[in-house]
Amino acid sequence: MRPILILAGFEPFRGERINPSWEIARRLDGEVIGGLRIKSVRVPVGCAKAARRITGAIARYRPRALIGLGEAGGRPAISLERIAINLADERGRLAKSGDPGFTPVVRGGPDAYFSRLPLRAIIGELDRKDIPASVSLTAGAYACNALMYAALHSLRREPGVPVGFIHLPYEARQARRHRNLPSMALATMESAVRIAIAATARSIG
Repeated sequence: MRPILILAGFEPFRGERINPSWEIARRLDGEVIGGLRIKSVRVPVGCAKAARRITGAIARYRPRALIGLGEAGGRPAISLERIAINLADERGRLAKSGDPGFTPVVRGGPDAYFSRLPLRAIIGELDRKDIPASVSLTAGAYACNALMYAALHSLRREPGVPVGFIHLPYEARQARRHRNLPSMALATMESAVRIAIAATARSIG
């Protein structure tokens, strides 16, 4: 039985018909890259929902590595996230009570976790393939950050398991709704994710 890499992608949201993160994750489900078998997990949008889904997937599949994917409309490049913070903004879910909606992803958890992906190696490979990419400081405070933080927290006692998150631009088909924002071909983003998975597999001792 090959070790598993969980590849998480989000469902469409905010009126979009697709989410490139899930489109790519579902394409790679079942493939073996660098000796790791890909298990794709579809994640609902929302901090608490995303945290529960990824925590449940980790308990079920006991992965050897985990990469979360998410959509970051407006970004022109593949973004490798460096830090996940223990802050969840449910975007007005509690606004009616006067609460701004900011809560911890994990109560009592540390303020932040750093990505365990081989960021430098991934960026180097993407540069050699002429795929625009950069390292982003944080994954924000919404569902993508919650997924990344919850995954790192769940695997905090297994430091040898690479865990991290990658944000993707809009897919080219979405440019019809967002004509003034950058987008990227799905095939290019899929190539970038394959490169990231392969580099992650090589980093495992």
